[in-house]
Amino acid sequence: MTDHRPWHGVLVATALPLNDDLSVDYDKYAEHCAWLVENGCDGVVPNGSLGEYQVLTPEERARVVETAVAAIGGQRVMPGVAAYGSAESRRWAEQAGEAGCRAVMLLPPNAYRADERSVLAHYAEVAKAGLPVVAYNNPVDTKVDLVPELLARLHGEGYIRGVKEFSGDVRRAYRIAELAPELDLLIGADDVLLELAVAGAKGWVAGYPNALPQASVELYHAAVDGDLDTARDLYRQLHPLLRWDSRVEFVQAIKLSMDLVGRHGGPCRPPRMPLLPEQEAAVRAATEKALAAGLS
Repeated sequence: MTDHRPWHGVLVATALPLNDDLSVDYDKYAEHCAWLVENGCDGVVPNGSLGEYQVLTPEERARVVETAVAAIGGQRVMPGVAAYGSAESRRWAEQAGEAGCRAVMLLPPNAYRADERSVLAHYAEVAKAGLPVVAYNNPVDTKVDLVPELLARLHGEGYIRGVKEFSGDVRRAYRIAELAPELDLLIGADDVLLELAVAGAKGWVAGYPNALPQASVELYHAAVDGDLDTARDLYRQLHPLLRWDSRVEFVQAIKLSMDLVGRHGGPCRPPRMPLLPEQEAAVRAATEKALAAGLS
């Protein structure tokens, strides 16, 4: 964890604890952020997809950031600032800065299939807020692909400092390093952690540490430090859970695992529906197997 690059290390894309009436439990969220840091995580990323930012009111979204900062300090909080409009994303970046955050994470425009000019203009606008921006490439969900050549241009223009890479194409790590060697690569999907760590990733914007932080942190450090025997063993044990991070039902799966390990995952807001019985059984079995193996 460094002040000038707070996106290094394990940053947990935090799930948001909801009460039975689907209101946000801010006290539990504050406790969760502190618990993650106590268990070895370097920081948190609130208001990502795992945090259900799309179904929060503006007041809730702002308070989530403020809650995380109050719990663990702004240098450890990198909020997602995605929005349909560039001006709105910039306002969320400004709000993050006012709350004390040192960096933000930004999806490309995703209200439509944006072209390169639109992507450049979007990141240019949000960069005006004055905080370092980590791009988030998720072409599966956004339909906008931040290919290595476009990432290199965004970095060359000074709009981004890093990228959370969620395409699943691990070959891109090497192309990004060739085109923009100073652009920090962050692991964006839990189930390609080992491959991207070996390829030189500087951090991990992670999902499953919400439930199993100690084992996840151990896996990350073993992978980036080159202790491949330890990393492979942990990766094999955790992979049945980690692959849920790349599935449509990732929020429900991670929240269920949190409940099973004694944390508070709780329900999701509509339109997310509960897991199907067979999905719940699979998550439950994989979580219980991890716990039986002593992972936590």
